[in-house]
Amino acid sequence: MPRILVLNGPNLNLLGTRQPEIYGRETLGDIERACAGLGAELGLSIVCRQSNHEGQLIDWVQEARGEAAGIVVNPGGLTHSSVALLDALHAFDGPVIEVHLSQIHRREAFRHRSYVSLRADAVIAGCGADGYLFALRRLARLLA
Repeated sequence: MPRILVLNGPNLNLLGTRQPEIYGRETLGDIERACAGLGAELGLSIVCRQSNHEGQLIDWVQEARGEAAGIVVNPGGLTHSSVALLDALHAFDGPVIEVHLSQIHRREAFRHRSYVSLRADAVIAGCGADGYLFALRRLARLLA
């Protein structure tokens, strides 16, 4: 089964309690369980990870080279600031889908710019937790 790495950046460990009016009430655990369930249906092996540290996310992207078929990434606040994460994603050969729970283009102007989008094969924003499932379905199609 193709291995898919689902990466979550800073503060996403607080989902369900941090600004639920923006990010929803689902916890990161809820999202991870939904991804694992859909992954099984799609014939994908799902590995979920979260870190509040940019370097850890970069290490995981580098480790995914040769091990993962694709990456789903919600970089959180690093979306708008991390050239280093972008560079790591450029070194990954498989498809990358960027996910944002909120509709970033309806929020503060600084959130409208995503470095990760420069590498992403698709961007899903504003769909809440369902965005992760849409991303997995798209990856399954890209890998088919």
